[in-house]
Amino acid sequence: MSFDPIFTFGAIAAAALIGLGVSHSVGDVSSQARGSTPVIELVTLAPGSFDHPQPGEFLKDSHPAPAPMARETIYAALEIMKVQVTASDYDRCVLDGACKSADSRLVGNVPATGISFLDAQAYANWLSAKTGEAWRLPTDVEWAYAAGERFRADIEAGVSDPDDPAQRWLAQYRNEAALGRKSDPQPHPSGSFGLNSKGVADIAGNVWEWTSTCYIHATMSSNGTGIADSITNCGVHVVEGFHRTYMSNFIRDGKSGGCAVGTPPDNLGFRLVRDRHGFLGATLHRLGLT
Repeated sequence: MSFDPIFTFGAIAAAALIGLGVSHSVGDVSSQARGSTPVIELVTLAPGSFDHPQPGEFLKDSHPAPAPMARETIYAALEIMKVQVTASDYDRCVLDGACKSADSRLVGNVPATGISFLDAQAYANWLSAKTGEAWRLPTDVEWAYAAGERFRADIEAGVSDPDDPAQRWLAQYRNEAALGRKSDPQPHPSGSFGLNSKGVADIAGNVWEWTSTCYIHATMSSNGTGIADSITNCGVHVVEGFHRTYMSNFIRDGKSGGCAVGTPPDNLGFRLVRDRHGFLGATLHRLGLT
């Protein structure tokens, strides 16, 4: 990523003013009703860099290959919701006629689940219009940065054996089993899975979260050091949680299918980031420049 003085200034200011993992709330404390605005607690993360396994499907010599690593940088302060969007807050959008009812019938201070990528986008648009601020889904990189030590990438199986592809599937199964995940379909109240080291709640619990990163199918170069060619499919997006997977945009129940990798997610929900750069930041984000 190229040097950008706007984001560099933002990084300096953020580092001077906020530090890492500062929580604060936005919105007014009003009862749930048509026209009301959610009260949102944010965690502000200072800029930083980290090594990140790339999302997507990667091939080398026409066979599946492990995801390449890349050095990623968060150039400006990242403001992310401390907890996932709750059922009660999502219902405010439904009451305003801007969102479809979630598949889950849960109410109150539990994560909104039964949510598709399209639903999450509709909520972000509604919240932006309601608050006059820019809200959006985090990228895969931003989510991983906020997840910290709780981030897990794709369930890898190592280099495939072209003479015995079943071995890769078995290795992937064994690696997932070693993680010790147990089925836990009932969403728990917000905060039930505790805070990570950055002060973000419920990361890698039993609610997977939509990101704005599109699925890619990539071919590695012959020496394996870079991507020679790739196809981007924005009808499928990266979903993050106990491990990373990929779901079709319209899917609300991960167990129903939709390009899931490994055991399907127990639940699909989301949290948003607040983009302090407003229209400029949102535009740069859509162009892949942030």
